[in-house]
Amino acid sequence: MLGYILKRVISGLVTIFLLITATFFLMRAIPGSPFTKGEQTVPQEIMDRLNAKYGMDAPLFTQYIRYLGSIVRGDFGESFKKVNSTVNGMIARGFPVSARVGAVAVVISLMVGLALGISSAIRHGGLIDGFAMVFATIGISVPTFVTSVLLLYLLAGGIFKVLPTYGLTSWRHYILPVTCLCFGPVAYIARLTRSSMLEVMRQDYIRTARAKGVKEKAVVLTHALRNAILPVVTYVGPLIAGLLTGSFIIERLYAIPGIGKYFVDSISGRDYNVILGITVFFGIFVVICNMLVDIFYGIIDPRVKINE
Repeated sequence: MLGYILKRVISGLVTIFLLITATFFLMRAIPGSPFTKGEQTVPQEIMDRLNAKYGMDAPLFTQYIRYLGSIVRGDFGESFKKVNSTVNGMIARGFPVSARVGAVAVVISLMVGLALGISSAIRHGGLIDGFAMVFATIGISVPTFVTSVLLLYLLAGGIFKVLPTYGLTSWRHYILPVTCLCFGPVAYIARLTRSSMLEVMRQDYIRTARAKGVKEKAVVLTHALRNAILPVVTYVGPLIAGLLTGSFIIERLYAIPGIGKYFVDSISGRDYNVILGITVFFGIFVVICNMLVDIFYGIIDPRVKINE
């Protein structure tokens, strides 16, 4: 298991390095400057001072080496647009807010998705199975922003007006954003669980357990689910990372002061350091979640150790 973990850690570090490198050079390749807005021109003397202040007057490779050094120290730099604001401070303010909403969405996605998938597989071909497949198809096909706007119109702004549309000051404020975040993942988890459960339920060891008189509940939850849940575990890594770091569209629509707000604002304002910092932070978070899932996968399925 130690060799398995070590390989995943090394792979994760290489992935993070490539992400930092690609993001840095792509940002520098974008035409224009973070110190200009639209067609607005800045006197060359002022531009030179700004470039010198933020170290952008140095050769590109030198800037890259400096940025790598700051990343190793855990310093994502200063914002070009917000005075006396650091990227670390923005992440520290925005991430906990996104994580609170995301954590609720992760728990609900797993609970509802697994329950729907298991029920659909057990009652294959029945009414519940049909409903689950229709829901899963819609959930996977409909974009998040369509679901968000529709729920806003139905429950907040147009017809019923029973839920608040912005902020996170009470539990009622979580209903709409969490529902929008959960809609797609619940559908995907339900389909994964159903497909995997149907395949596992046909295996010989399931028939043997039933022949021995094992109760159906134990057959499903103890014997079948442990193997059927493996594809879901693989999906959980990026799911947790994506939901905990916030959905940029949903945070924008519901005026949630999470990390997504800073990211969207930084793109429109060409705030290089904020774009780089949040992208790298998100990438590191995804890599860590995937490594943890890989390790957990190895614990659930001992056959993974064969490939150490």
